[in-house]
Amino acid sequence: MKFINKKGFLVCLCFLGMHLSFAQFVVDGQFRPRTEYRNGFGSLISDASDPGFATATRVRLNTGYQNETYKFYLSLQDVLVWGENRQLRPDDENNSFAVFEAWAQLELGSGWSTKLGRQVLSYDDQRILGEVDWTQQARNHDAALIRYSKVNFVIDAAFAFNQDYDNPSGFQSESNVYNTKGFFSYKTMQMLYLNQKWESFAASLLLLNNGFQNFDGNDAANGLSNLQTLGTHLTYKNGSFGLTANAFLQTGERRGELQVKGAYLIGLDASYKASNAIGLGAGFEIISGNDGQTAGETGAFFPLYGTNHKFNGFMDYFYVGNHANSIGLFDIHVSTNIKLGEKSSLLAKVLNFRGEQDLPSGENFLGTEVDLVFAQKFKGYALKIGYSHLFPSDGMYELKGVAESDAASTQNWAWAMLIIKPKLFSSDK
Repeated sequence: MKFINKKGFLVCLCFLGMHLSFAQFVVDGQFRPRTEYRNGFGSLISDASDPGFATATRVRLNTGYQNETYKFYLSLQDVLVWGENRQLRPDDENNSFAVFEAWAQLELGSGWSTKLGRQVLSYDDQRILGEVDWTQQARNHDAALIRYSKVNFVIDAAFAFNQDYDNPSGFQSESNVYNTKGFFSYKTMQMLYLNQKWESFAASLLLLNNGFQNFDGNDAANGLSNLQTLGTHLTYKNGSFGLTANAFLQTGERRGELQVKGAYLIGLDASYKASNAIGLGAGFEIISGNDGQTAGETGAFFPLYGTNHKFNGFMDYFYVGNHANSIGLFDIHVSTNIKLGEKSSLLAKVLNFRGEQDLPSGENFLGTEVDLVFAQKFKGYALKIGYSHLFPSDGMYELKGVAESDAASTQNWAWAMLIIKPKLFSSDK
């Protein structure tokens, strides 16, 4: 019951200020259930396995307040998997209730500001840093950010130092050990981001350092491994034609003192608006892999904290909790976005996958994926429906460690998602 009381207390805090008449106070929410049929999502499913089917709902309650000198924002979130709790259970079994965002932004004058607390770091096309909004839990960072903004120029500097818990003897080295592992969870982070916009061209520069806690064979702390990611994001727009390019390098060390050398990501996408109803796209992305020839070293690039579901196919076969130190990827894709009506659209995308390096057998062709997403807006809410189908090759079976004779003949994934974002209170009205 203590957990429920905490939730109730936080929710009450959100509504405490609703009686105020300030012009900058807003309370809104989100209700987002998504049902998925998984028959090969993320990896090849065997013929002996049953497809997965489940519904999860993301619920958010957001409050924001702003005056001349500061902004305050609080977002409370819970992810509810249908059926996860038994009947009459007094608490939440999966403990998914969380503070998703909690930050204050102070206006310092002359274009300077600082943003402190739990926040989203999302930049450009979200290739390296993104909210990962597709996932129900999404991604946040506990950080301090300093921003300078003037007309078409922005510079951000962010800093983080993570702890598992608050320890009053924090000056002792052992109390600073960060035991959270997996998914590139970092102990320290320093970021510098610059963006300049012109009439038809924009350029960004990102410099990112992440320090990962190392442990020796006895699971004792053994210093930090620091990984540097640096690169640029470029966009060009001229009438109906557009270009987007990414170029990033990684060097330094991954967790476990794994040396990263010569790791890179290069991507180029072109878009063309053929008519008011039809948009066309084509592009490629090359992500370097690990040849495995030198112990303690890798040439594999990983896009870290980006919205990786957005890239390399919606079935998440690459760089979504997987493929972290593998053969890399060469992704060629074409797409079309068709406006079916005033409030509906259909996205169709075809992707061809190859390894950036060969597998041990010499194979490098991995297969083809087709993604379809239908979107329909209604009055006050929206519906999205998706279907994806993977046509694996011999290389994909080898990569995923599933024999073709054991794999299901059909590898597909389907989903439907309802999105409601009610505006519960606004002092503007």
